[in-house]
Amino acid sequence: MDDGKVTVENVNIPGQTSRVDASKYTAMKTALLASLPSTAPGLTAAQMKQSILPKLPEELFPGGKTAGWWMKCVQLDLEAKKLVARENSKPLRFYKL
Repeated sequence: MDDGKVTVENVNIPGQTSRVDASKYTAMKTALLASLPSTAPGLTAAQMKQSILPKLPEELFPGGKTAGWWMKCVQLDLEAKKLVARENSKPLRFYKL
């Protein structure tokens, strides 16, 4: 049954899944993958957020509202699916695989 939701994973809690809004997830995934470099060291969370904000549809994220939460949700899901990796650094940096 299509309920407009998508199942996401969390790399930090293997086996746990959640259901989230598919349209917001897809928009954030597109913006995030368009923003992340393909090589380490990648972007910090702050750099990622700054890069994705102009790429997000205003009707889903008015004024960037909730973008930080969605960015983290999608980033953790993409890490679990091995599409994104984190550099072991302080601060953490992320890049596409």
